Amino acid sequence: MEVVTVTKKNFDEEVLACKVPVILNFETDGNESCKEQAQIMEILSKELGDSAKFCRVHVDEEPALALNYQVLSVPAVVVMKYGIFQVKATGVQDKEAILNLLQQKTVDGFQLEFLG
Repeated sequence: MEVVTVTKKNFDEEVLACKVPVILNFETDGNESCKEQAQIMEILSKELGDSAKFCRVHVDEEPALALNYQVLSVPAVVVMKYGIFQVKATGVQDKEAILNLLQQKTVDGFQLEFLG
């Protein structure tokens, strides 16, 4: 599955209505760490296919979305499931770290099972 650019206009459709876990990558242009994170997200989106949705949010263009998830530095990765915030990590997350984020206990006490 291709990485989708999320904006305020398509957030509900792309993230909140999604039936698989969504991994949001909050990034900015010209930042080397953000470029590195984007490459990792591209790789994982291909490896995991339809079992997860990978999205990018440009914080300079969508500051309200960044504020909603208290993104104060980039890159930041946010995991959502059925439109509900699950977990956030700041800094470059490698493939293993992102997979671990997907398998962590969630806010509502359930565990993501699509990788299990």
